[in-house]
Amino acid sequence: MSKNMLFAGFGGQGIQFVAKVMAYAGLVSGNNVSWLPSYGPEMRGGTSNCAVCIDKDPIASPLVTEPEILMVLNEPSYDKFINAVPENGTVVIDSFLVKTKSDRKDINLCYIPATQLANEKHFNGLANMIALGYMLKNVDIIELEWIYKGIEKCVPASKKDMIEKNIEAIKIGYEFTA
Repeated sequence: MSKNMLFAGFGGQGIQFVAKVMAYAGLVSGNNVSWLPSYGPEMRGGTSNCAVCIDKDPIASPLVTEPEILMVLNEPSYDKFINAVPENGTVVIDSFLVKTKSDRKDINLCYIPATQLANEKHFNGLANMIALGYMLKNVDIIELEWIYKGIEKCVPASKKDMIEKNIEAIKIGYEFTA
């Protein structure tokens, strides 16, 4: 099992957090993991992406130039990374914020209105986790139990009340049908 993933969006959308959850989930499940964040100096509103590799074998490089799995939560990230996904790869797209539809037939395109669902369900700021739930439903990456443990590791003690909200958001995405 080798998975090279890229999470991308604007700063403030929780890109680094969702990638960290995935990395911790990979780690606590007994895999080798690399986590390589990248973001602009402007933080909120600037570009943000994070590469995550999960593998049973040692990972040679943390760079992900051809993500097998791509999550994009904004149009600029979609434009930048959609053509980097290799044949048979999967792209999870927040269709509420990304209006462009890909014409690629060689990849699995998974559209979910994550931001809209988050707003409707009063889960503001958790579109990232809703998109993660949908990703986990569509790609065999890791078991949900490990994701939940990753959330427990990543949510700081001062925000422990957010653990259950994050888990609920993942369930919303996992149960979403297009």
